[in-house]
Amino acid sequence: MKVLVTGGAGLVGSHCAEYYANKGAKVVVLDNLIRSQIFKSKKESVEYNWRRLGKFKNIKRIKGDVREEKDVLSAIGKGVDAVIHAAGQPGIPSSIRMPKEDFSINAFGTLNVLECLRKKSKKAAFVYCSTNKVYGENVDKVALKQLKTRYMFKGMKGVDEHMLTDLAGHTPYGVSKLVGDLYTQEYARIYGMKTAVFRMSCIYGDRQFGYEDQGWVAWFIIACLLGKKITIYGNGKQVRDLLYAGDLAKAFDLFITNQKHRHVLVNIGGGPENTTSLLEYLKRLEGLVGKPPKVKFADWRLSDQRVYISNIDKAKKILSWKPAVSIDQGSLELTKWIKNNKSMFWID
Repeated sequence: MKVLVTGGAGLVGSHCAEYYANKGAKVVVLDNLIRSQIFKSKKESVEYNWRRLGKFKNIKRIKGDVREEKDVLSAIGKGVDAVIHAAGQPGIPSSIRMPKEDFSINAFGTLNVLECLRKKSKKAAFVYCSTNKVYGENVDKVALKQLKTRYMFKGMKGVDEHMLTDLAGHTPYGVSKLVGDLYTQEYARIYGMKTAVFRMSCIYGDRQFGYEDQGWVAWFIIACLLGKKITIYGNGKQVRDLLYAGDLAKAFDLFITNQKHRHVLVNIGGGPENTTSLLEYLKRLEGLVGKPPKVKFADWRLSDQRVYISNIDKAKKILSWKPAVSIDQGSLELTKWIKNNKSMFWID
């Protein structure tokens, strides 16, 4: 089996690359290594994962850009069995700051990979890493109840795939990811390709380089360890469901190796059993790190959903999958990794 992972040096990509490498597959990783540049960090980030992947004999690394046809065609080579398209511009504030770059990476980059795959390896499975942000502010129309430390949906356990993606604000990031989402669906319908759209909630895990703008779970741990203040935008009662990156890689594989389903669209995350508010996670930090975090509060950010919890019933049913790693387990693994690599993290 041969698998191409775009954005293979990122959190999701590196976990997927290692997952398949450990299964004995041939893996090709394509990445342009610009994460630190996007988030204006003065230190390396995903270069760590890039070097780590280089230790595997069955992983081939190609430094290239999903927007460049020659780079994608080189990565596909004579053909692949599957593509996991994890490359992307992942930040909401950065999408507002540079909307054209955001579109070119997320929207055009996805179309370019799909088209290259159609031309050279049409029978391959294609997995698109979409996001809950495609639902935009429609999520905010769901009635909420406010508890002491969190908001919760009223009368609904989580967002399923029937929620509308239109008639709402999205931010440029939500729009560009939705474009890739729709193209992935169309390449199954029009060209008969095997494609899957995974609309992801908060994915976290070891080897995650978090910033305030993106990757908040890792960012909270990093900031707490280094004694930096964590800014909470709003009141901290926002709730998210968390999914460990290794569990996500398993879900991808269950689609890729599934002979029954040619096209799948699912919401994927930790589900109702793996939720936390920001306030609750701050409390968890003290136990993880051994000291209380420093915190300050600021105004709400644009399009910050009060609650997002994935209804993962469809993913469970059609993929015979469920999360295996709890928030406590996953957070402990991430904390251990950050502690062991503390020198890599630079913060203003």
